[in-house]
This record gives sequence, structure tokens and C-alpha cells, in this order.
Amino acid sequence: MKLILAALLFILKLSLFAQSNQFAGDYTRSLSGENHKLEYALTLNQDGTFEFHYYSYIQGGTPQEVNKYGKGKWSAKDNLITFSSDKKTDFDEKNTLDFSHSTARFVTKNPRDKSDKIVKTKLQFLESEILWMRRIDIFKV
Repeated sequence: MKLILAALLFILKLSLFAQSNQFAGDYTRSLSGENHKLEYALTLNQDGTFEFHYYSYIQGGTPQEVNKYGKGKWSAKDNLITFSSDKKTDFDEKNTLDFSHSTARFVTKNPRDKSDKIVKTKLQFLESEILWMRRIDIFKV
């Protein structure tokens, strides 16, 4: 009986780990125009941590070039990814963005959809205390 219970718990743990594998990876977005350039880069690591980099260049802006960083932990439930940042361990001179209370939806093509329609895998930010992150789509590389 103990062996059966141990096997079931092991299988359950493997299925939970496999689910997080689909979310982990690198996500990017680049927007540019004649006088500006915005770049977003997010890495979701297998161990449940993340790193974020935002770069902007706006000609005539003050300042003209900006780099912002953030890091913390992420967790997934269904297709929603919740981000959190610990004020004691995730903030320093470089990492200043607070992703606490940020939520993104993982969007991918439904496996039952057999059409030729192309759906890029992405994270769509739904909520964030970082105002410019709301409703941003970041695509998986």
C-alpha cells in the first residue's frame, strides 16, 4: 500500500513539473519607430524564478535611454501566471521593478485546433502595478 501511494505521489509531482515546463522560457517584444525603440525581455526559469529587462530609447526624451530590471518568483495555475517580488531579496540598485500583484495569461494554439491558423505563444499581462505593463503581449522565443 505504501508503494502504491508513493508511486501515485511521484506521478502527480511529475505531472505538475511537466506543466511548468510549457511556461518556462524566454519571452520578448520589440516596438520601434522613427524616433523611439522599446524592448521587453522576460525569462521564466524552471525553478520558479524570473528575470525581466525593459529598454527604451526615445529621441528627445529625458532621459533619452532607460534600462529597468526586475526579478522574483512566478507560479502557474491553469493558464494564469502570477508574479511576486520579495522586497528583501529581489530588490537592489539594479532590480527596481516590483512585479508583485502582476498576472499574465499564457496564450497558445489549442491542441484540438487543426486549422492552419498560426497562433504565437505569448504572455498577455492582465494586471500589474507597473502601469506600462498592463495589456502588453510578450512573445515566446
